[in-house]
Amino acid sequence: MLYQWLEAQRALMRSLDAWTALAGAPWGAVPDAPANWRAGAPDLRDARWASVALPGCDWLYRLLQATPEPPPFAIESVRIAGNAVPVSEAVVDRTPFCALRRFRREFGAGAAEHRGAAHRSTAPASRSRGRTAAAAASDDETDAQRSPCVLLVTPLAGHHAVMLRETVETLLEDADVYVTDWANARDVALSEGRFGLTDYVLVVERCLRALAEHGVHMLAVCQAAPPALAASALAAASDAKLAPLSVTLMGGPIDTRLHPTMIDRVAATHGLEWFRRTVIDVVPPGYAGAGRRIYPGYVQHAAIVAAHPHRQMALESRYWTSRVSGDAGALAASLRALEEYSAVLDMDEEYFLDTLRIVFQEQRFPRGTWSVGARRVMPEALTATALCTVEGDRDDITGAEQTHAAHGICSGVPEQMKMRITVEDCDHYDLFTGPRWREVVHPALKAFRRKNARRACR
Repeated sequence: MLYQWLEAQRALMRSLDAWTALAGAPWGAVPDAPANWRAGAPDLRDARWASVALPGCDWLYRLLQATPEPPPFAIESVRIAGNAVPVSEAVVDRTPFCALRRFRREFGAGAAEHRGAAHRSTAPASRSRGRTAAAAASDDETDAQRSPCVLLVTPLAGHHAVMLRETVETLLEDADVYVTDWANARDVALSEGRFGLTDYVLVVERCLRALAEHGVHMLAVCQAAPPALAASALAAASDAKLAPLSVTLMGGPIDTRLHPTMIDRVAATHGLEWFRRTVIDVVPPGYAGAGRRIYPGYVQHAAIVAAHPHRQMALESRYWTSRVSGDAGALAASLRALEEYSAVLDMDEEYFLDTLRIVFQEQRFPRGTWSVGARRVMPEALTATALCTVEGDRDDITGAEQTHAAHGICSGVPEQMKMRITVEDCDHYDLFTGPRWREVVHPALKAFRRKNARRACR
């Protein structure tokens, strides 16, 4: 199998790790290099050619590593009303294939007024009239603690959840955030069973049930959109109290019949058996999931780079520029961006083939023929959940109107609770990272959530 051959090649190449670390140590190219490697080395930091040698050694060192592990989220604080507020991270629920991560803003005794400022626009005005500042701050703190959270449903398609770190960091400005962090299938033992699209839906429904008490706004990105919307519909059908306050779908393939992209056409014109023969591999020995049949991360990464070479080149260029400039802050940011983009995971065969069949080939959602176990997915059951869809006008992964199609199948949502956003000069990744996300998408979604949080409290 190719996977096993690649692992053998990586093992061979890793034997050069020490050499690259030693070569780069004199210039600090490898920060973790043993101290004795630097001892006696000439101080060449000021040499002109060191500006080329340093990033060159570092680049080679990264290249020769094993399959990159995802970097941690490491969100230490966020700025709210001009103040830095610490953020805590914890796994609050776990299944074999998913960890639910909670990112909570930790407001100290002296920070209640700042938190209150961030939420004052949603607090009843009458509550603070005639109250002392301390009492008003206490009320604001209570309102903030009870304010709805955001459940960020991440796609299980290539990148790890940390790819959406910037999304999480921005969302934390106005709410605590929960993130579905999907496991790398190579690390899940065969004894845990297989994982299909139905399992994905059930995990998201489980998250909704756990977070429903104080209200939750769901945000689903890319391929997470269909199963996230299905989970919301199933939760609403079983108990209206479990339905999220709002569902936002960003660049997700709800109806792939509309303006199909290259990805849609490849998925629709090749049978499942072709994909099984062509891209499915087996996890080799050495991993907890040895023997599991998967759609390998290395294949997904190659497809991502081939489809978006400009993004890979931009990330590499940014890294080299910051490395040569000596700007430590820029270097850390550019290296993190590269690591987030390069770290990919293996996908269970069943989930991959289920997604191809149900979403891209049979379009069961828009046709009304999707069932999860014995339950039919009925998006019309969403009657008190606001719906927002977001598309980029240059998105070449999810075609135009494919995400907005959710409004047609969610017929129970009143028109005044619907919002459609099409962002100009915006590709797929711009929807959740970079200036389009921060300056256009997030402000609109923030207003949308606040509007519908108030509606739910009436």
